[in-house]
Amino acid sequence: MTDYAIGDIQGCYDALKEVLAKVDFAPSRDRLWVAGDLINRGPSSLKTLRYIESLGDSAVVVLGNHDLHLLAVVLGGHALKRKDTLEAILNAPDRDKLVGWLRQQHLCVHDPDRNFLMAHAGVPHIWSVQQTLDGAREVEDVIRGADAPDYFAMMYGNKPECWNENLTGMDRWRVITNYLTRMRFIAPDGRLELTTKDSVGSAPEGFAPWFEFSRADDLRVIFGHWAALEGKTGIDQFIGLDTGCVWGGSLTMMNLDTGEKIHCDC
Repeated sequence: MTDYAIGDIQGCYDALKEVLAKVDFAPSRDRLWVAGDLINRGPSSLKTLRYIESLGDSAVVVLGNHDLHLLAVVLGGHALKRKDTLEAILNAPDRDKLVGWLRQQHLCVHDPDRNFLMAHAGVPHIWSVQQTLDGAREVEDVIRGADAPDYFAMMYGNKPECWNENLTGMDRWRVITNYLTRMRFIAPDGRLELTTKDSVGSAPEGFAPWFEFSRADDLRVIFGHWAALEGKTGIDQFIGLDTGCVWGGSLTMMNLDTGEKIHCDC
């Protein structure tokens, strides 16, 4: 078995199939770790979602902000945004099956043998591995449960800006969600700055890219979400796989054992 991790697909089904063909990917013997944002903005969100779902146990998926947005539209009553390409999913005869499958996916996954954790946006330096897993599981339980409509109705927002163990309810779930699916810039004390989406050099005063803060452990973090990085963090411990496929860049996949990266121009 060979395990591969792939960055933001965002509905670019043809690019996904092309990059998988380059390694002769076979679900019967290989596994695909997907770093979130399977869908949206690209031309084939429905085909992409159906394909990843069809992989069964050969796919390990974390949710990205665009995946959560689909759930927020379906379950939380939110409207589509102007640039969304989710109509085909919403109108599909198997919509409920696909939405149900998406709700069962994770916000982060941990491989202790390889010493890496995968989350769509990354992992804040103020959290240990166990804190990250505990926070993710707490929100995953909400997404899968009867309170999901209320969660998705109130999911959006930039407050609270910082984690506090005493937070409860929606404030607690929202900040966990924001760390794992929206984070780019962060302050030393863990405060998030969620309005700036450009390159590393655009960091607001008092903030820096989350991966520039050292961790107390040697955990490797695999993430997507930040296309402006072009996959470059400058730090071997933090591996960015979003290389802007949907924006005309490339789709990047990495062999988790050798570190080899496979690209497909988009």
